[in-house]
Amino acid sequence: MKLIRVGVDLAKNVFQVHGVDRSEKTVWRRKLVRADWVKALLAQIEPGCEIGMEACSGAHHWARVLQAQGYAVKLIAPQFVKPYVKSNKNDANDAEAICEAMSRPHMRFVAVKTVEQQDIQAIHRVRANLIDQRKATANQIRGLTSEYGLIAPKELVHLRVAIPQWLEDLDNGLSERFRRLLPDSGKICWYATGASPSSNGKSNRLHDRIL
Repeated sequence: MKLIRVGVDLAKNVFQVHGVDRSEKTVWRRKLVRADWVKALLAQIEPGCEIGMEACSGAHHWARVLQAQGYAVKLIAPQFVKPYVKSNKNDANDAEAICEAMSRPHMRFVAVKTVEQQDIQAIHRVRANLIDQRKATANQIRGLTSEYGLIAPKELVHLRVAIPQWLEDLDNGLSERFRRLLPDSGKICWYATGASPSSNGKSNRLHDRIL
């Protein structure tokens, strides 16, 4: 049984494979568990065979693993696989659609990312999330303090200055309970910019690298 192309539908624990031979006849359809699926491929497929997967979660990791074993790996964006799904959507049909899509002469493929490229992507995503948290917390502080008659400054740098001033002013209408709450909320505004009021000007290393 000489397989020339295999489509793999990735999942968390169970992977579905669909393989065809040189005559485009389906000769291998099987569900494989995560722990053994690479071993099953090595036992069934010769090096040089093309293996296709959707460019989804975990795809770049498995692509690197399979490339190291001598296989030609092609990643396809999910929207380009969808037109080839026959009948109802399930794991077996998805694997067959991937196998079919990767054979198209003008199909667009996704480049396999290196570990370094994924590290950079992770940094950007974490940074974007931290910025969103910082913005949301700053807006929350502005809304909460307005209920006590305090107008928070619009700019974040000015808000950072205003928080300790509010805490020092005992006559501004803030309750003791809210005064205990405010520093914890304000920490996000500090740490997300790479510095903390309690760190004597020293930057938080993780956030300093990210931001």
